[in-house]
Amino acid sequence: MEVEKLGLRETARRLSIPSGTLKNWVMAHRNGQLQEIGKHQKPITELEMELVRTKRELAEVKMERGLLKKFAAYSAKESR
Repeated sequence: MEVEKLGLRETARRLSIPSGTLKNWVMAHRNGQLQEIGKHQKPITELEMELVRTKRELAEVKMERGLLKKFAAYSAKESR
């Protein structure tokens, strides 16, 4: 298995998390404090998880819609 080396930003993007969050986790790991991350946070409810998933899906649909609008405008321009 080949391991791909990625930068912090690219790794965070692929995981769909903020790069600052990943940086904090890396720093906590280096300082031996990774086990302390999230200990004082309340558990996420199913409703909160659904809200996060829905927001992510909405952002993706908006991006796709924007691309389709651009493509339609480009196609209309080219067909003239």
